[in-house]
Amino acid sequence: MTPRERVLAALNHEQPDRVPIDLSGHRSSGIAAIAYRKLRSALGLPERTIRVYDPVQQLAIVDEDVLQRFGVDTIEMGRGFALEDEHWADWTLPDGSPCQMPAWALPEREDGRWIMRSPSGRILAQMPDGALYFEQCYWPYLEVDDLDQLETALTENMWCQVQSPPGPLTSGDGGLQRLAQGAKRLRASTDRAIIGLFGGNLLEIGQFLYRNDGFLMLLAAEPKRAREFLDRLVALHLKNLENYLAAVGPYIDIILFGDDLGMQNGPQISPQMYRELFKPRHSLMWHRAKELAPVKVMLHCCGGVRELLNDLIEAGLDAINPVQISCRGMDARALKADFGSRITFWGGGCDTHKVLPTGRPDEIRRHVREQISILKPGGGFVFQQVHNILADVPPENVLAMYEAAREAAGV
Repeated sequence: MTPRERVLAALNHEQPDRVPIDLSGHRSSGIAAIAYRKLRSALGLPERTIRVYDPVQQLAIVDEDVLQRFGVDTIEMGRGFALEDEHWADWTLPDGSPCQMPAWALPEREDGRWIMRSPSGRILAQMPDGALYFEQCYWPYLEVDDLDQLETALTENMWCQVQSPPGPLTSGDGGLQRLAQGAKRLRASTDRAIIGLFGGNLLEIGQFLYRNDGFLMLLAAEPKRAREFLDRLVALHLKNLENYLAAVGPYIDIILFGDDLGMQNGPQISPQMYRELFKPRHSLMWHRAKELAPVKVMLHCCGGVRELLNDLIEAGLDAINPVQISCRGMDARALKADFGSRITFWGGGCDTHKVLPTGRPDEIRRHVREQISILKPGGGFVFQQVHNILADVPPENVLAMYEAAREAAGV
C-alpha cells in the first residue's frame, strides 16, 4: 500500500497492511522546534535550519529525512507553500538556538517579552521571557460584542490572525488560484495522505472572542444571543468552506475541523447543550464538506469527550483527534469496544501528559505497544501521540515512542 492508501483504508475501517503513522500532518501532531533540534541530533542527522511553521505553538517543519526514518504516512497541505527563502526570517528560540519564522508573523520585542500584533497594531499574543509558547492576551468581545463586525473581530484574535503557511500567500486577488496551485503541486509530489486544515471552530471561536468564561456564561445565560452569534459564525464558515474546497478539494484527502469540547474531567458543556447549540451546526458544515469534495472529516477535539462521541458520529464525523487517553472516560480499550466500528481514532498512541515527557524509554515502548494492540484491530486507527511533542520532551523518549510504533505497526 502507498501511505495514502494506508491512511484511507484505516479511515474506511479496513485493515491496512500496517498501522498508519502521523507526525506533523497537522498542527496538533507536531513537535516543538526546541525538541526537534535535539531529536535531529539524537538521530545523527546533519544540522539544518529549523523553520517554525506554527508561530504560536512553536512547531517545527519536520524534514523529509525524519519523516522517512519514522515511516510517516501523512503530510499537511501547508507544506506546499512558503517554499522560497524570502518567506522566512531569522529568529531565536527561547533556548537561544537559531531558527526561522514566517516573515509575516515575526514577533517583536517589547518590555521583556515577545509580542505579535494584529493588522491594526493591537497586541494579540505574548511570550514572556522564560516561556516556551505564545499566549492570547486580547479578546475582541470581552466587553462588547458587535456581531455586525464579526469578520473584523476575527482579525483581532491570535488564533485566527497568526497564521501558518500558506497564511497571507493565498489572500487577496488571485489567492484562491494560488491556493489551488500549491495544493496541486503538493499532490503531484507525494503519495502521503494530505490533510487540509480548515478550522471551522464554533465553541473555540466563541472562547477566542469572548474569553473562555465570557462565552460559557453567554451560552448559559443568553442562549438567544449565543444562537445569533453561532448562526453568523456558521454562515461565515460555510462561505469560506465553499471557497476552500473549490480550490483544494481535488488535492486533499482529509479536511480538519477544530473544536476543543473537552476538559480533563469531561466535556466543557453538557451533552444537552451540545445537541441543542452545536451538533446541528457541526452537522451542517461536515456534511457540506463531503458534498463539496471526496474528503474524510476529522475533528481535533481535546479532552474527555466520551459523552459526546455518539453525537459527533451522528453529525457526520469520520475521525477524532487526539484521543486524550489520560482524561476521564477516555480509556482506549473501552473507546475501541464502544465506538471503534463507527469512528477512526487518530491519536491515543502515546500519552503526552505523564508517559512521554517523564517516562523511561522502556516504559514508553511498553505503553505504545499496548495502545497499538488495543486500537489497531479492524482499522479505524492512525498512530499519533496525544497532541504535540512539547519542547521539554527528551529526544530519547521521542525515539523510544517511534521505534515502538514502527515495530508494533509493522514498518
